[in-house]
Amino acid sequence: MRAAPTLETARLRLRAHRADDFDAYARMWADPLVVRFIGGTPATREAAWTRFLRHAGLWQVLGFGFFAVDEKATGRFVGQVGFQELRREMVPSIEGTMEAGWALDPSAHGHGYAEEAMRAALAWADTRHRGVRITCIIAPENRASLRVAGKLGFSEAARTTYQDGPIVVLERAHPAASAPASEARKCARVKL
Repeated sequence: MRAAPTLETARLRLRAHRADDFDAYARMWADPLVVRFIGGTPATREAAWTRFLRHAGLWQVLGFGFFAVDEKATGRFVGQVGFQELRREMVPSIEGTMEAGWALDPSAHGHGYAEEAMRAALAWADTRHRGVRITCIIAPENRASLRVAGKLGFSEAARTTYQDGPIVVLERAHPAASAPASEARKCARVKL
């Protein structure tokens, strides 16, 4: 069975989701601030459970997925970052890519956690899934996430419509194939 590795940054721990994360996870996805630009509708507990279970399946089937994110100082679950492949019906297609994403509890907004955690996740992806195209989709009015994406090396590839709303498709340039693996490890320590 493939499971999420544990990654650490200066302030955060990225790890596999656990059953005891679910209550905090469900509260996060029910918060209108979290879903404002991600579908717009707060998730019911049942919908959150379906999304939660999807994480284990992504890791098992594809060898990548989302990480739960904890503050190291407190152990508190603050959100999730990572990758998915949802076979979205959109043009241009991003099928076959590792679609990056991040969602944080509102109490964790404004601390730089999304960028810090995604840098660790991207460093992991660059070593474990070298050569795979990495994309993300963001609502054009979500300026905070567009800024984070820009800092992570994503640039606009297209503008399109997805589920009746405008969306920006971004793609990340791959680090040079000749870059040493030690560069990627500067961002994260991996525990297998």
